[in-house]
Amino acid sequence: MSQVPDKEPYSREIHQFKTTPSMNPIRIDNYCFDRIHLWVRYDKDRIGFTELALEVFYPADRKANGLLMFNHGFLIGDDLLYLPKKLLCTFFNNDCPLFQKNPSEYYNYTSAIVERNWAFACVTACHKENEVMPWTDFGGNPRVGQEAYTAASYLIRYGATNMFHNESAVDKARFMVNNRVVFAGHSVGGAHAQAAATGFVNLQAIGEATGVRYNPVVYDREILPYHTEPLASWPEEYLADLVGLVQLSPVDMTQKALNFGMAPYRNALSTIPMPILMIIGQCDCAARKDSTPPAWSPDDQVETQFTEEAPSDGDSWAVVANVERGSHCGYLTRKNLLCTQADNASCGLCDADKGYKADGDETRFTVELFRRFLALFPDEGGFDGDFCQWIESPFMTWLNNASPDGSVSLVPFGGGDDYIDYTGKDRCA
Repeated sequence: MSQVPDKEPYSREIHQFKTTPSMNPIRIDNYCFDRIHLWVRYDKDRIGFTELALEVFYPADRKANGLLMFNHGFLIGDDLLYLPKKLLCTFFNNDCPLFQKNPSEYYNYTSAIVERNWAFACVTACHKENEVMPWTDFGGNPRVGQEAYTAASYLIRYGATNMFHNESAVDKARFMVNNRVVFAGHSVGGAHAQAAATGFVNLQAIGEATGVRYNPVVYDREILPYHTEPLASWPEEYLADLVGLVQLSPVDMTQKALNFGMAPYRNALSTIPMPILMIIGQCDCAARKDSTPPAWSPDDQVETQFTEEAPSDGDSWAVVANVERGSHCGYLTRKNLLCTQADNASCGLCDADKGYKADGDETRFTVELFRRFLALFPDEGGFDGDFCQWIESPFMTWLNNASPDGSVSLVPFGGGDDYIDYTGKDRCA
């Protein structure tokens, strides 16, 4: 297993400014940033397109040793003028309506990837758009998890380009040396990442069973677009190989009439032998009270996202940790008004203003958490060990402390000295 040195997180992120279309691609130190716009059909036989924007940071040497794929927590709302706007953008060949959506401004964890020479990408999808509330979503839509898996596989095969039909452009744009991916997400994105992290076979099987079939085709944004083969036809080495999952205060919305809800994907995750981590906050009303089901509960009799990922009679690798004073927005690297509203809600978990704010101690804890999580993986392949080696790994040894980073504290489970929780503790007795 890979070791990670004890040291402070990197003091400077790669990306510290708002990007614009004219800045692509750019290079900062030994990393490059690019933004890619694509269309996708979720299934080759399905009518209709969804527009995707990918923000990607990758090593300038184009030898990324893995990909951290992030689902953000603020999705697109409703706008009656969305389709006319989209049509105008097609004719004028500009980047609206997505070019002003920059998830990496709020989830700038790029300093965590440098040490291991990984890449970091955010995906956002423009279903519909609203000028007043541009990034809202009820959560629970498995299509968003499908988008993340599609985006990760696209980046592995074609790299940082939308000219996938041009062999010369692809040769210059590729930046991955393997196909391993850690999926991650915050809030509704944390639940969406649960779907992506089950892998292509499960996405297809669950999609077929629940009415959200998945065999996507990617198109470029032209009037007469080129398109890729359906994902099921791709060579296996180009499909995202899931090696881990990190969920930051995941928020789900179960609505069976709309096929919303990630329970089938969490059930699948409970059988996958890979590092799975859920971080929740002591003061997080959105994840612990508003989510259906809640992310986690101190009452073992309450059905939660975590109990679905880690059933008491299973062999799940899922682990949960509870941040003292942890809020819903404390993970963010920049304040967001909509997220702040979630933390302004009163649900009885904490006194007002007790939780962490964006771009503070909880943010720095999150960056260090990602840095150490990526250090779990050897130079090739997934985690090199069994469940007990995962629980006893340097990452878990660091996390299972009252204050892992010396600033943020964790809430102990069961009033004892354990700061992580998981099922089947007798497996490592």
